[in-house]
Amino acid sequence: MENDHRFFYRKIVEPVVALIKQGISPERISLGMAGGIILGVFPALGATTILCGLAAIIFRLNLPATQLANYLVYPLQIMLIIPFFHLGGLLFQVEPPPLSAQELITLLRSDLLGTISSYWSATLRAIVAWLLFGLPTFLISHFSLLRLIKTLEFAGTGAKR
Repeated sequence: MENDHRFFYRKIVEPVVALIKQGISPERISLGMAGGIILGVFPALGATTILCGLAAIIFRLNLPATQLANYLVYPLQIMLIIPFFHLGGLLFQVEPPPLSAQELITLLRSDLLGTISSYWSATLRAIVAWLLFGLPTFLISHFSLLRLIKTLEFAGTGAKR
């Protein structure tokens, strides 16, 4: 348990505190991380790093915070891709592809272009499902992270409540 705590502190808390100490506002860090979380679960494998980079440039988000959140949610992207396929199928009243996340990864590794071609329409439907999920999750993530970051910032100053 102690190692888990140190890992969390070293990989998540320390980078966020370092960003705060660089003069970046908690709001900008939170927006960047919330954007990274939402874009990090985009249901098209291999696209999230580029999407996060573009979003950081276009919306003037903090790029390190955005990419940190993106990389941290990668396992969540794998876990959610099939539910997004199913939700997309439900929305468009078509059968989702009958495969698991592991099967999809195996297919992508063995024949990337063929798999993309075969599952293009299912991926587009999954993206529509992701869009419906994205805004509320972004807002919840942003305000939750903002509160956490402000707490970390306050704790980092050594001030007493």
